[in-house]
Amino acid sequence: MKRFSLLLTVLVTAGLAWADSPPATAPAAIEVFAKLREGPGNLTVTPDGRVIVSLHQFFETSLRVALVESDGKLTPFPNAEWNTPGLDGRYSFDSVLGIQCDQRGVVWMLDNGLRGKSTPKLVGWDLGENRLVKVIPLPPPVTRPDSFVNDLAVDRAHDRIYIADPAGERSALIVVDIETGDARRVLEGHPSVVPENVDMVIDGRPLEMLQDGKAVRPRVGVNPIALDAADQWLYFGPMSGTSLYRARTSDLGDASLPAMALAQRVERYAQRPVSDGISVDGDGNIYISAVADHAIGVIGPDQQYRVLVRDEQYLSWPDAFSLGPNGWMYVVANQLHKTAPLNGGTKEARAPYYVLRFRALAPGVVGR
Repeated sequence: MKRFSLLLTVLVTAGLAWADSPPATAPAAIEVFAKLREGPGNLTVTPDGRVIVSLHQFFETSLRVALVESDGKLTPFPNAEWNTPGLDGRYSFDSVLGIQCDQRGVVWMLDNGLRGKSTPKLVGWDLGENRLVKVIPLPPPVTRPDSFVNDLAVDRAHDRIYIADPAGERSALIVVDIETGDARRVLEGHPSVVPENVDMVIDGRPLEMLQDGKAVRPRVGVNPIALDAADQWLYFGPMSGTSLYRARTSDLGDASLPAMALAQRVERYAQRPVSDGISVDGDGNIYISAVADHAIGVIGPDQQYRVLVRDEQYLSWPDAFSLGPNGWMYVVANQLHKTAPLNGGTKEARAPYYVLRFRALAPGVVGR
């Protein structure tokens, strides 16, 4: 409890106090927002405080995307039809992971298409008008046969979306023009996106996947990805890796910039632990989901990593972040390391799964 008391002192000193007392069922520094019966993937918070999650395909859930009530009830989002695969490959979800609500109230959902072997796509849904804004297909050669488009960062200052594709040694970023739907694959095979030779070990056990009946230890490319509050820098790195990189959005958006020149402009920003998700607040603090440590950490403007909170009960594979109104930072914990695909074919994950929240160190862009 000492570290939790210390964190609470830091938050209050920074001028951020709890809006209400955290429940007795959680440590002082982190609060349970909802307990879920289905395993979440990523999440986003809307400007009016609604929480929307994708449901991770590793749990083989029937729902793909859902609105989360405080009692843990899940309501299909945007409706039941979009959550009924097979009706129409273009106007239904197959397998959504990446999800983010932009400042205009449009929820962008990244469908990797892997369950039904359909073309990956981006779907934008306007919350205010409750209508479909756009469907942007991501066919070859923007995606590869081994693509697993996973997470995204929405840049409405430049009307672009950046996608992380951890496709092994061909991992890359994908830059999408929201208005035209044009997409480009960049930095493929660059050290900032390909996996390092790092085992992901949790509770003393390395992750293992079955390939042709044999257990192998996965190496996952670029996954954590997030924009700063000013839409000037994109931060990213491989999940199987210990470095955080960044690139200017002006460079990523410049289609005339040669590949070699773009590669040379990527910066190694900081050391970090193995991570599945990141978020950046308005002061440049970068929140890190330290999956192997049951922890949430932060890289400050000094570019040094430190642990904010560690808890083995609640932070069982902390995954994605999203900043909500009034200074809350939300995070899902989904026990992903206990799912059959990452646990040698054995399912050990058990409900409840958590949507948690804690006080961010500074305000930022809601939804990220």
